[in-house]
Amino acid sequence: MSMALSHSDHPSFLTAHQARTPRARSKAARAVSTRWFVIAFAVVFAGCQTPQAGPGAKLGSTVFKFESLTARPDADGLRREVANQPTATLERFEAHITTLDAGRIAHDPPRQPEEELFILTQGTLKVTVNGRAQTVGAGSVGFFASNDPHSLENVGTTPATCFVFHFTTAATHSAPTARPGCLPSSVFDWAKLEVLNLPTGRRRDIISAPTVTCTNLDCRAYVLLPGESPNPPHHHPDESFIVVKNGVLDVTVKGATERVGPGGICFFASNEEHGLRNASPTPVSYYGVHVITAATPAAVAN
Repeated sequence: MSMALSHSDHPSFLTAHQARTPRARSKAARAVSTRWFVIAFAVVFAGCQTPQAGPGAKLGSTVFKFESLTARPDADGLRREVANQPTATLERFEAHITTLDAGRIAHDPPRQPEEELFILTQGTLKVTVNGRAQTVGAGSVGFFASNDPHSLENVGTTPATCFVFHFTTAATHSAPTARPGCLPSSVFDWAKLEVLNLPTGRRRDIISAPTVTCTNLDCRAYVLLPGESPNPPHHHPDESFIVVKNGVLDVTVKGATERVGPGGICFFASNEEHGLRNASPTPVSYYGVHVITAATPAAVAN
């Protein structure tokens, strides 16, 4: 690191008056010493700062609290950006939260090569995909396959909030619009999902299937009873994330625990230890999503 000095900053520079006056010379020396101490401290302090992850850095396990996300108004309502970067098994993981005002329509663009999952936590939407429309309420989940045209319209009288996730993999760049045996674009109506009773609460199985660009996509909705954990702290090569719908969870990532409330999103990177526990006196509702790609097996060795 180099730093240019003016004449007045150089320790050997004194005016003619300072050269003639001992007291002035002493005062000037103290001022110069102080200035150099401040400069040296700033340089050392800057060198000790943790560098911020750049846009190309891989996303590690992260807790995104809803109250910490910035809401930015747009033409259709509000948008909160959550994440947009590569992970250990995805070329890019993009997540945002959209709140559509009543009567507004989203999607821009109406189709894209990366596959999309959305979770509707509030309001009523008319979901149109490949020209077919379906109206669903809060709790419902939608999946848009690669390159299928789709849109979301708030047909209710109150705002509708969607948690939106895009997955880009190596297969995305050459993905066809459909592939036999792969999950097609689908909408899963919350009111029609079967409820399974568990020792720790309840579960609704929503998706578990290969897609055009992912080896497997798994999405389930859970209700966790007070004091319960779905499993002890664990890790797995497939990457996953949760969305808290109602209640409060204690989320532990690599030994550190954070309390996460409604609207929180927790991303768990490949092979990083994590665990959940209902820390509240009432049941907690949340969604759990697992994504397996062609890159997932390689993550086992890392």
